[in-house]
Amino acid sequence: MFAIPGQSPVTVTPAAAKQIAKLMAKQNAVGLRVGVKKGGCAGMEYTMDYVAEAEKHDEVVEVDGVRVLIAPMAQMFLFGTEIDYETTLLESGFKFRNPNVVDACGCGESIKFDETLGTPT
Repeated sequence: MFAIPGQSPVTVTPAAAKQIAKLMAKQNAVGLRVGVKKGGCAGMEYTMDYVAEAEKHDEVVEVDGVRVLIAPMAQMFLFGTEIDYETTLLESGFKFRNPNVVDACGCGESIKFDETLGTPT
C-alpha cells in the first residue's frame, strides 16, 4: 500500500531473522505480523502476532527465509524501520529502530509517532 518500488518498507537484521525463524518453527506459523495499536503511556504500541497466512493487503518482507508481514494500517508508521533482536545481561527482545518515532516512554514499550503521519484506529 505505502511501498516504494524496489525498497523494502522495513529491514530485518540477521539476529532478528534468526529469532523469527525459531519462533515460526515452534508455532508452525508462516510469518510474523507486525503492527501498531493505540495504548501505553506515550500513545502507541507495537504488536507482533504469529500468522498462518498473509492477508490481502499485508506488505510481505522476506529475509533469510523468514516472512515479516506489515499490517495495512501500520505500513506508513513502520516505513524505514529496522527490526533487530538484542540480548543483553538483563533482557532479550525485538528492538524497533523507527525514524517515525518522536518520543517513547521510559520503559520502552510505548511510542509516539510524528503527528503528520496520522493516527491509526
